[in-house]
This record gives sequence, structure tokens and C-alpha cells, in this order.
Amino acid sequence: MSKRHLSVCALSLALVLLLCACGDTPASSGPDESAVSTLAPTDILPPPEPVVLYTNPLTGEATETDISQNRPVAIMLNNLKKALPQHGVAEADMIYEVCAEGGITRMMAVFQSVEGVGDLGSVRSSRPYYVELAAGLDAIYIHAGGSNGAYEAIRDHGVFNIDGVNGPYGGTMFWRDAQRRKTAGFEHSLFTSDSRISDLLSGALAAKRQTHEEGYSLPLTFAQDGTPADGQTANTVRVKFSNNKTGVFTYDAAQGAYLVSQHGAPYVDGNTDEQVAVTNVLVVMTDISVIPKDKEGRLDVDLVGSGSGYFVCGGKYVPITWSKASATAPLTYATADGQPLSLGVGSSYINIIDRDDPVTFE
Repeated sequence: MSKRHLSVCALSLALVLLLCACGDTPASSGPDESAVSTLAPTDILPPPEPVVLYTNPLTGEATETDISQNRPVAIMLNNLKKALPQHGVAEADMIYEVCAEGGITRMMAVFQSVEGVGDLGSVRSSRPYYVELAAGLDAIYIHAGGSNGAYEAIRDHGVFNIDGVNGPYGGTMFWRDAQRRKTAGFEHSLFTSDSRISDLLSGALAAKRQTHEEGYSLPLTFAQDGTPADGQTANTVRVKFSNNKTGVFTYDAAQGAYLVSQHGAPYVDGNTDEQVAVTNVLVVMTDISVIPKDKEGRLDVDLVGSGSGYFVCGGKYVPITWSKASATAPLTYATADGQPLSLGVGSSYINIIDRDDPVTFE
């Protein structure tokens, strides 16, 4: 006889015994129905909150495994209008945007894990201030060439970098998109992908340090609802970087996130045609100036020190302060009264602009 059949027989016998026991019990010995209490729907306890063992240090989101000590991946992305769309940005945990020469901007997308992101690009060159941002995150920094100052910063700060122009991995880590070469030009056609990055890190670069050194922690705090309690209305935020670029963030209450637009159109991910949506919008205001005698008009962006800015979340904004203790220290944020700023759980978009650049809220 099978185990399943034995189980059925045992269950049947138990039911027979139970019915016999009920039949032998006098009716008068049963409980008074009027004394039987029942739980009202409002008395039913809600299910317990799930226990969160691990979180993504860049977003505060729960993760199935502990990835907090893994070095994130920071990748330079082209933002020239004719070279759009960018690929992979909808999956970024953080996006930093800063002006480059000529009034155009460039992005650095940061991923605690690139798994599942897909194609990434087009990859562009580095500048010293982006190196400092990557160094503050202890990130693995991916770029395609860079200014002399950027290479000096990479060397001086010991940044783990993978270079698509002057590195040895051009044929394995990167490729040139044929269509982009035709429509945007050779320099705007370089791509990589999550699988190529992972293969390189687990293969040729496996000996490189890929976890944070002991004692490292990213000083970001998160709240499930990051909406500032005393904030003012910010359903639409406009951040002007230059005459060529204004970033627009429109709050979508249904998603609890800001939809990003630029160049008069939604800012979409070329992998999915999905509009980029972020939980947190930060504005960092600092001194930005053209480097004297630089023929290309490259910029000096002062990120070491402190300054003012704004935090936007949940349709509200508040003024904040920011600080960066050194070139290799992370950016930190505080409320106007000096308390650590709590971001909303989710992705963040950090706009770094000159102190004189306008920011408007509606």
C-alpha cells in the first residue's frame, strides 16, 4: 500500500472517531450559543510586516541577499541629444548629472548590481569631478577615455576604472553600435552590457578588489515615505544646467515618483522605451567655472566642501545642505537644521549645478 493511500485511510479513521465522539455527547452539555464570542473583522490582526534582512545601500530597498559590501558600478553616459536614447538608465539606483564643456551635460549612472540591466551606453569620457563622485562611492568606474585632469584624478585617488578607449578590454568589454556610428558619430557609439561587465569582473579582473574595505559605509539614510513633512509644493521641478539643457521632473502620485524629461521630451531608456522615474530628486549647488586657458572650455566643479541645495520627494521640497569632506569622501546631505537627511526608499537623481543656475518649483 502506498504512503499516500495509508494517509487517506488514517484520515478517514480519524473522521469516524470524531463523529462517534460527537454523537455520544449529550446535547445539554454543549456550549450556550449565546455565550460563544466571535472576532469582528476589525479585531483580526494584520499580517506581520516582512522581516527585511538586507537592503540596497544606494536605495534602501530590500534585497534577497546581502549586496551591501559589493562595490557599485558607476558608468559614464553620453547625453548629446543626437546620441539619445541612453540604455540602462531606468534601472539605475542613482543618476548624477553635471554640465560638461559647451553647455551639454553628461550622466553617471550608478548600480549596486548590474544584473538584469541589459545594454548600457553610449559610454562617454571622464572628467575629474565625476572621478570624485565615483571615488566617494568606492565604485568600479567605467568610462571611455577622459581629459588629462580625469586621468590624473583616477591615478591620484586610486580609482578602479575600466576604460573603453585607452584600456585593454575594448574588444571584450565594449562594442560599437553600427547604427549609432551612422547617425551620431563614432565617438557616440560605444556600448557595454551587464553580462560583459560581470564576465570581466569574474574573469580577467577577478583579482581586483570588488568589495568595500572593512569599515566602509555609505552615509545615506532612508524612510519608507521620504516626503518632507514641512515641505512646499513641488509637483513640477525645473533645473537649468545651461541654455542647452533644463531637466524637468514631474510628480506622478500614482507611482509616488518623479518622471524625468529633457530636451522637451520624456527621458526614456533605450532598452525598454520606459520613461525614467525616480523617488528622490536632489539639487547640489556649487561653484562651477571654465578652467582658465582650457581650449575645450572644460569645467572646474568644486565638490569638496559644503553648500546648499534642495531635496524633492513625494511632491514636496525643502532646502538642504550638502558636504563632501574630501575628493574621495561621499556626498552627504542634511536638513536645514543640520540633521541627516532621510531619502525616500527608491532611486535618486542628483543634479549638480552652479550656484547661480535657477531652480523652479510648481
